[in-house]
Amino acid sequence: MRLHRLDITAFGPFGSTQSVDFDALSAAGLFLLHGPTGAGKTSVLDAVCYALYGTVPGARQSGQGTSLRSDHADPATRTGIRLELTVGGRRLEITRQPPWERPKKRGHGTTLDKAQTWLREYDATSGAWKDLSRSHQEIGEEVAHLLGMSREQFCQVVLLPQGDFARFLRADAGARGQLLGRLFDTQRFADVEKRLAERRKATEARVREGDAALLAAAHRMHQEAGDAMEVPELAPGEPGLAEAVLTAAAVARSTARERLTLARCRLTTAESAQSAADRALAGIRELARLQSRFAEAQERAARLEERAGDRRAAHTRMERARRAAAVAPALELREAAEAKHREAAAAEARARAQLPETFAQADAGGLAGAGRRAAEELGGLESARRAERRLAEVEAERGRLDRQERDDEDALREAVGWLADWDAVRAGLAARIDSAQEAATRAEQLAVQRDPARRQLAAARLRDELGRDTDEIQRGALDSARRAADARTHWLDLKEQRLAGIAAELAADLTDGAPCAVCGATEHPAPARKVAGHVDREAEERALAAYQRADEGRAEDERRLGTAREALAAATAAADDLPTARLAARMDELEQEYTRARRAAAGLHAAQEELRLAEQERERRLAGRQQAEVRATARLTRRDGLDAERAALKEELAQARGGAASVAARAAQLERQAALLADAADAVRAAADTAGHLKDADARLADAAFRAGFDTPRDAAAALLDDRAHRELQRRLDDWQSEEAAVRAVLAEADTAAAAARPPADTEAAERDAATAARRLREAVSGRDLADRCRAELDRLSARAAEDVRRLGPLREEYERVARLAALTAGTSADNERRMRLESYVLAARLEQVAAAATVRLHRMSSGRYTLVHSDDRSGRGRSGLGLHVVDAWTGRERDTATLSGGETFFASLALALGLADVVTDEAGGVRLDTLFIDEGFGSLDDQTLDEVLDVLDSLRERDRSVGIVSHVPDLRRRIHAQLEVAKGRSGSALRLRGV
Repeated sequence: MRLHRLDITAFGPFGSTQSVDFDALSAAGLFLLHGPTGAGKTSVLDAVCYALYGTVPGARQSGQGTSLRSDHADPATRTGIRLELTVGGRRLEITRQPPWERPKKRGHGTTLDKAQTWLREYDATSGAWKDLSRSHQEIGEEVAHLLGMSREQFCQVVLLPQGDFARFLRADAGARGQLLGRLFDTQRFADVEKRLAERRKATEARVREGDAALLAAAHRMHQEAGDAMEVPELAPGEPGLAEAVLTAAAVARSTARERLTLARCRLTTAESAQSAADRALAGIRELARLQSRFAEAQERAARLEERAGDRRAAHTRMERARRAAAVAPALELREAAEAKHREAAAAEARARAQLPETFAQADAGGLAGAGRRAAEELGGLESARRAERRLAEVEAERGRLDRQERDDEDALREAVGWLADWDAVRAGLAARIDSAQEAATRAEQLAVQRDPARRQLAAARLRDELGRDTDEIQRGALDSARRAADARTHWLDLKEQRLAGIAAELAADLTDGAPCAVCGATEHPAPARKVAGHVDREAEERALAAYQRADEGRAEDERRLGTAREALAAATAAADDLPTARLAARMDELEQEYTRARRAAAGLHAAQEELRLAEQERERRLAGRQQAEVRATARLTRRDGLDAERAALKEELAQARGGAASVAARAAQLERQAALLADAADAVRAAADTAGHLKDADARLADAAFRAGFDTPRDAAAALLDDRAHRELQRRLDDWQSEEAAVRAVLAEADTAAAAARPPADTEAAERDAATAARRLREAVSGRDLADRCRAELDRLSARAAEDVRRLGPLREEYERVARLAALTAGTSADNERRMRLESYVLAARLEQVAAAATVRLHRMSSGRYTLVHSDDRSGRGRSGLGLHVVDAWTGRERDTATLSGGETFFASLALALGLADVVTDEAGGVRLDTLFIDEGFGSLDDQTLDEVLDVLDSLRERDRSVGIVSHVPDLRRRIHAQLEVAKGRSGSALRLRGV
């Protein structure tokens, strides 16, 4: 990394724009940055750090944002830093502007502008700067990638703060570890320690959780086993817990099996006692049943004897009913004849009641003759009926003519009224047709304007879309250009490395006695050898091919960008460079107007059709009026004929109706009279027939009653029983007979009679004995079940505990392994004799490298007296690993760096800083640091030591480096000619170059 130019505006103490030409200062190799206290020497270094990382070093990090602004700056001047540098073979320009609280352009007060950042790269081919990015994040990632180090590393390696390294020399192991950890990024090793510790805690928690579950199972087994088991008095995680639980579980299982055997024996005894008690109870209950049966039979026999009279009366009643059954058919025949006679007499009375009084005493023959005479008169009224029907037709036709006349009059009035408005209707329809035709013409004109407007709007939208696509393609082109530049840099680096090792590549083809292709010598005493990481032709060609592919991609992206820009220009021209919103609004307005015109024009056909229909309606109404006039003339003639015919028919009907309202009414009277006379004659004949049948039935009934043994037919009828009464009486007789037989059978049973002779049975005592035996059996069964459940539950819990122990076995092994590793990396293990943590071990290796690199320069600065060495000895009871000692060649003894004097501490810390810079540079990927700054500390050196230190710094120019010394020591101004002076004043500090 080489700095070329730095521009500072309104930053820190610098109120105006100040520039630093590092190329001019670096030409001398060693330059001095000096000025009075508070002038702003360190602010120059802060500006470099801020340009690269966006923050300032060390404790000044709190001064970000608006606080970086100079109090001397003009309110209208914005704070900004521009740094031009070369890193990784690429020349870059970084510009950063922190947030700026500027005055408002309108009104009073201030407004806050956001921070801005630009990154540009110089293209040597075109001789111009190319923009790469304006993103804070992208630029930060790109700078960190190119430099290969963080801000903390940069501030320790490039901006060497001597005070920090002096403290580093005198610090304890913890402070050194913090600094080295930030520089070498050993956080991953600390993360390993933390991860192992977390895994140890996690596995320990899982082991304790498993042991807790095991103890919980032991407590559940204790609850089941009771005093047969004792829970081990061990805590989760203690050794031997699993074996103690399994042993206690085995003892509990054995005890549970013994208790189960005893419970089964008690159950067998209780079952035998229960069987004997049940048999005794069954015998007592059978005796009680037989005694109760005999007593019940005696009670039933006594009840039968008490009801003997009722039984004899029932037998007598059943016998009379059987004799009356022989008279029943004659009774039924007489009842049927009497019912028919009553019905016929009632029908005769009803028929005579409907006849005139003249027929009240007439017999059947007289009634039939009167009916024949009425039928003959009815036949003579047929001609009158036809006349009456014709009169109704005439009246109906006369009414139709009157209604037709009224309808025609209404139609004539409506037609006259409609035709009176015809001229106004036709004029209105014609006006609608004209308006619709004008709207159709307007719609056609607007349709012509729509297509150009639509194309212009589409072009504007395409222009907006192409604008976004062009921006995206441009970003892709910038990325392709950056990748191509990276590939070219990689190729050139490999090419440079190959050229540096080309001697080894040529030496591979040397043969003893054959001339060298370079010098022509035939002897090759010390041919060059290929070192690790040697770059051969294939590697260089692969890098070249990768660069060519990346460059082709860049060219393709630039071609696509050109095409997109051409399409964007064409779309912009097609849209007349008008805003899309304005074109869309104009298009919407045009569409709305076109829609209104089309809607108005759509009524043209309807108006024309309505006019055509109105003209047809006019013709129809004129024709209707003419037809109505013709029908009126025809109606006059027809009405006169109908009136004459109606008068003749009325005269004929008046003669035929007699006293009736109409011929039909007269015919209805005659028809009803004939029907009533015929019905009355039939009813008189039916009444006479049924009276004869009733007399015959009475004679047969009297004869049947006498033969059955009854004095009168009434007695026979009283002795009859209906089906329901007969069945009920027979059921009662059957029940008495069955009950008597059942009682005699029970009293004849030998066992029942024997049981009745014995003393009464005591069932309550037998039941108490049986209940006691059953209770004891239930208790025995419950005890057996409880013992069995206890045994089964203990077996299940023991099996689960054994399974838990087997499952916890690998987990315990893992915990022991992780615990050993965690203790070893944390430095607390007995195997770690020096109690050195893993991160300290890695940092100790780095410190050895730093001490070796620093010794090269310290040996020269101290005239060969001092050498820095790393020490991993423990101090007291603390940890070891980051000790730093100095070996004094004059005394041959090794001592702590805290015993060095002030001047010795300075050049020792300087050597340590330079050595640390070399190691960190190698760690960061070998980025070449061509510009270094050393801050203060030279005032503590004598003249000879100062010369030796300056010689060492001057030797850095051998690698084409430039070193800037920040100091206000006057003697350095005489020794170093290239100077950057910082002068302070009331209006702010200023920078001046001297000696260049």
